[in-house]
Amino acid sequence: MAERPTLAGRLTALGEAAELSRGRASADVVDAALAVTQRAGERLAIAGDHTVVALAGATGSGKSSTFNALSGTQLAMTGVRRPTTSEAMAVSWGTEQPVELLDWLGVTRRHLVATGEGPWRNVVLLDLPDHDSTEMAHRLTVDRLVELVDMLVWVVDPQKYADGALHDGYLKPLADHADVMVVVLNQADRLTPEQLRHALADLRRLLDSEGLQATQVLAVSALTGAGMADLRALLEQTAAAKAMTAKRFAADVSRHAGLLEAELGSGRLPTVETRDVDRLNDSMAEAAGVPQVVDGVARAWRHRGTMATGWPMVTWLQRFRPDPLRRLRVGLGPRELSPTDVSRTSLPKANAVQRARLDASLRGLIETTTEGVPRGWADRIRGAARGNERVLADRLDAAVARTDLRMDSGRGWWVLVTILQWVLFAALVVGGVWLLLPWLFLWFQVPLVLPEVTWQGWPVPTLLFGGGIVGGIVLALLSRVFVEVGARVKARTARRLLTDAIGEVTATEVVAPVRAELERLASARAAVRRARQ
Repeated sequence: MAERPTLAGRLTALGEAAELSRGRASADVVDAALAVTQRAGERLAIAGDHTVVALAGATGSGKSSTFNALSGTQLAMTGVRRPTTSEAMAVSWGTEQPVELLDWLGVTRRHLVATGEGPWRNVVLLDLPDHDSTEMAHRLTVDRLVELVDMLVWVVDPQKYADGALHDGYLKPLADHADVMVVVLNQADRLTPEQLRHALADLRRLLDSEGLQATQVLAVSALTGAGMADLRALLEQTAAAKAMTAKRFAADVSRHAGLLEAELGSGRLPTVETRDVDRLNDSMAEAAGVPQVVDGVARAWRHRGTMATGWPMVTWLQRFRPDPLRRLRVGLGPRELSPTDVSRTSLPKANAVQRARLDASLRGLIETTTEGVPRGWADRIRGAARGNERVLADRLDAAVARTDLRMDSGRGWWVLVTILQWVLFAALVVGGVWLLLPWLFLWFQVPLVLPEVTWQGWPVPTLLFGGGIVGGIVLALLSRVFVEVGARVKARTARRLLTDAIGEVTATEVVAPVRAELERLASARAAVRRARQ
């Protein structure tokens, strides 16, 4: 069985989840979660093991009277004598005030009851302003301190214990803090035993319906002192346990982790599907001009192979035709580029149809990876997928330009054929000169008698001349077959190499950012789960 994480571990997990969710979940939820981690760090760093108990309640509930009865003082002004100040008041017991703690709470009205060792020595009791006060400053003080104290004692009266301002504004939102709250029904002396029983039962039912089953309910009378011993004993027991601070922050972590979890969702996390990536690669390759380059590779191989292996009598004409790859500025080696040359192609820009196909494939990938994802994360995934659209065309073009199409490999046999072609061409020239030489001398009326040289009954000059022509043409035609086969192989190789290069751009500029967002969401969800344990 896995060991439950410590409070420190849960706080760390909550902070991690909040940071991962920044800019993707509600700013209020994220900021509140981070505030909890900061608040807990500050509180736990304060020396001492005091328990801060705050008494809160509505106007006329008898909160200040309860405060005086608990503290054994008359420090809290009651009834019509209550001041309109928005400040809370603190009472502590012992030989010195917990100044650092009170400063952190922001409570300036503070009193010390000098005592020796006793159950209240580590208790700080706060009297909060009325939470339903017409003064905004009063309500703001209550809201601030409710987030800071270790334990909350809500004082209600028989007439307004079901007040919506209390239940909807405080008790329901603090359902995760049920075990660090107590609801005290004051003015019990004004009710008959039967009425008190009904009131307590109704209050219990109301709290249970709001998820506050762990919240204790006590009946007291600050005027007669009835029930005060039970309330005082409960607070003494809580202070002696010295665990309320940790329980309070554990409840804070659970609450805010729950709010974050609602923002992050809990459905199946989508993945980047291979079919969507393949479709995107295909549309990007088309938009980047890969089909034109593949066709150019085949034509360039034919062009270069023909010049190398063709019949020398006609191949010189090929030199007047531009090389298809060089015209596209693709597959150029370092020697063909000047030091200041930019590695860019001369391929035409994507047309409207190609751009539409690219956009459709990009939308398909976005729809797959945002299915069931919270809106904030879906917006981030959409932005990650389209974030580099402005530079995408340039990077695709550069990838095509930088790809080594391996046009220098597989040409070894061309050298042998070239040598054979020139040998045959030399035979043609020798045979031709040999045959024309007598006619040339006869033209100049110079007698020349050459010995007749035969081979197998055939004149050697005729064999050289005819063999040079026929051999060169036949060799050129045979070479053309192998050049064509090589062109198709080179075209397939070029398509694969260019597709891989386009795939790297797709992976870097689109797929990786999308996967990073999905992984971030998965990490945030995992951190939230750790925080809620």
